[in-house]
Formats: sequence, structure tokens, C-alpha cells
Amino acid sequence: MDALYPRLLVDDFESAARFWTAALRDLLSIDPVKVLPEAGYANWDLNGEAVLVLYTRRNIAMTIGTDVLPARAAAQDGAMLVFRVADVDAAARLLATHGADVLAEPQDRPDWGPGLRTAHLRTPDGTLVELQSY
Repeated sequence: MDALYPRLLVDDFESAARFWTAALRDLLSIDPVKVLPEAGYANWDLNGEAVLVLYTRRNIAMTIGTDVLPARAAAQDGAMLVFRVADVDAAARLLATHGADVLAEPQDRPDWGPGLRTAHLRTPDGTLVELQSY
């Protein structure tokens, strides 16, 4: 189970996908599980576990409401931590009690994947977190 994995937020999806495809093929002998240029999404697994995910900075900015900021604003994130949890709603409430700000309330995201539910939060230290279940 992918309990935690890195997701890089990129501006130039095509260049990033090309680079990481070649780099991870050479470093770990793995190819992407999927590359969806129209969605700005790609992921690589090793032995059934997520190794890396790419996602466009623009898409996550639209999701969490920072898309109105200038493209290079400090609030535009470069990475986020993704946690797979059993209950997104309960996990979001729990993190909020520890001081995280909810940026995007828990919601179903069928356009992102079958049965996927997410919430996006920012921790007190500024880290962007996605909670997901599917």
C-alpha cells in the first residue's frame, strides 16, 4: 500500500515526464505506470509501491485555490506529501485539530480516478498535504 510518496509539482510537464522516464529507467529499471499529458499526471511504481508522481503546478493550484496568484508566487507549491488513508474526512478533521488548514474540503474526484476521494491541507510549517482514499 502506498502510505506515503513524493509528488513533484511541475510547470513543464512534458520535460519533467521525459526526464523522469529516462532517469528512473536508468536508475531503477522501471517505466511509468501511466503518463497522462492531458491531465498533467504521471506515476512510477517499484514492486507495486509508488516511487514518484508528477502533477502540474497549475492543476493543484486550481484545486486548492491559489491559481489566482502569480505563477511564481511563494504560495505556489513545489511538492506535496500524499497520504493514503482509510477515511479522508476523518483524517482531514484529525489534521485540522493539530493545526492544519483545510484548503480543499474532502470530496470525490471521479475524474482523477475511480473511487478516489481527496482533501488538501497545509500544515503549520507550510507543507502541502493531500489525503486520499480509493
